[in-house]
Amino acid sequence: MKFTIQKSQLNESIQHVSKAISSRTTIPILTGIKLEANAAGLTLTASDTDISIQAFVPSELDGQTIISVERTGSVVVPAKFFVDIVRKLPSNEVHMEVVDNFKIGIQSGSTEIQLAGLDPEEYPLLPRLAENQTLSMPSEVLRSMIRQVSFAVSANEATPVLTGVLWSLERGTLKFVATDRHRLASIERPIDCPPDLKFHNIVISGKNLNELNKILPEQNTLIDIVVADNQVLFRTGNVLFFSRILDGTYPDTSKIIPQTYKTEAVFAAKPLADAIDRAYLLSREEKTNIVRLTTADDEKSVEISSSSSELGRVTEQLPVERLTGEPLKISFNSKYILDVLKVTDDESMWIGFTGAMSPMILRPANEQGVLHLILPYRTTN
Repeated sequence: MKFTIQKSQLNESIQHVSKAISSRTTIPILTGIKLEANAAGLTLTASDTDISIQAFVPSELDGQTIISVERTGSVVVPAKFFVDIVRKLPSNEVHMEVVDNFKIGIQSGSTEIQLAGLDPEEYPLLPRLAENQTLSMPSEVLRSMIRQVSFAVSANEATPVLTGVLWSLERGTLKFVATDRHRLASIERPIDCPPDLKFHNIVISGKNLNELNKILPEQNTLIDIVVADNQVLFRTGNVLFFSRILDGTYPDTSKIIPQTYKTEAVFAAKPLADAIDRAYLLSREEKTNIVRLTTADDEKSVEISSSSSELGRVTEQLPVERLTGEPLKISFNSKYILDVLKVTDDESMWIGFTGAMSPMILRPANEQGVLHLILPYRTTN
């Protein structure tokens, strides 16, 4: 294998695929990136068996030569070193040649590097998916949906299915749900797709979706999504992103969503976030994150408070845009509320309460299809 390639294009593709490299893998070949050069261009592949990413560098782009291949072939390069060295090469032209025993020569400007490569025949093949369940959606919508729910997945590997986001599609509506048993986040959006296309219990690791979000284009382009038996493929431009579907049945969370509320309030989102953040500083010292909300008699404000046995107490009167229903005193994990407010773009937040020991529901006041549920704390005082 022998070729010359523009460093910027090579580096961009390396940055994409390196997100699939795991330092914890016990399979030596998966610590590398597979390179395959042919007349069409260069293909880079990386995998940790959980996710696989493939990027393609075409020989020409917009009439400009990106890569010229003198001799076709393939090799697996050690990822850890290759990722760093390509980024630091002095010239925008990189020459690579593979000789006997998979020895790799890299030359750029006055820099010459010799690397020991691995046999590409040992590298696992990417899955081949039947494309009978395929939908397309704007990258901007997918990025937003992942951002709105992925923070609520469980970090506890004892229940693997809860470390993922549940995907379901029915009647042209795509829905994501994530829960760690203490909170829940869901979002649904209409999608242009065949009316008979539907699926349920597709659970994708929250970690994998966050990695996908990093390579989704910021400009609003269409992303093809192929759903198969145990893999989902995301196709964007010259990048393929495969994610394994998590095993197990996701719990039915629909029954825990309240349908009626005893108390309802609408807050300006930023003042609410600021007030809870200030109260969180004290509650964090107790390692409980507990903040209390108490409604006032005038229905124009609520009290936000927290305390620390060593530091003292903070109390703040927070104006409300609207408050109706029964008086309420409730304790909750302030970090959970702050996580919701960080991903909310709406200027107002509606919160529905069903009692001091029942779930509270948060929704952007002017946005449909987004819901967050948080379980309150039981406190002695």
